[in-house]
Amino acid sequence: MKCPYCSNLNTRVVDSRPGKIEYEVRRRRECQICSRRFTTYERVEQGPVIIIKKDGRREEFDRDKVLRGISKACEKRAISINLIEEMVAVIEQELRENNEREIPSKMVGEKIIQALKGVDDVAYVRFASVYREFKDVADFIQELKGLLPKECLPVEFDQLVEKVTDKADDRS
Repeated sequence: MKCPYCSNLNTRVVDSRPGKIEYEVRRRRECQICSRRFTTYERVEQGPVIIIKKDGRREEFDRDKVLRGISKACEKRAISINLIEEMVAVIEQELRENNEREIPSKMVGEKIIQALKGVDDVAYVRFASVYREFKDVADFIQELKGLLPKECLPVEFDQLVEKVTDKADDRS
């Protein structure tokens, strides 16, 4: 394994243990030249999962793309990177266990939304606003209304929703 610091090819494994997801090994390595340590992850190479985009294009599932999307939604929230990585691992594992070679992007988006909904309401609404392409404030209010328990919905809130929705309908 090549050292990321000095590019030396001579490194040794200091510690090995199971990774966070199934079929993954986490290894701590040490460079024989510069003595710096780094972590590598070894995963079983599985057949590619192809994502069918809205416009019909097909692309290979990109774990890093999902990680970036969730990280962006969780920006400036009290959510650890470990929890975000765990969400991505669970989503990827569910997609692979689906045993479908081609999966619509809608399914990936909905899995992300469900994961975020269970972790943080603000991150959930941030992601949903982009993923579901909210057009105006009425879309946000409808989504927020779905998050509130029924007993917490005051009459004024319902009237506000109707007013904003009516304004949005008038613009259409």
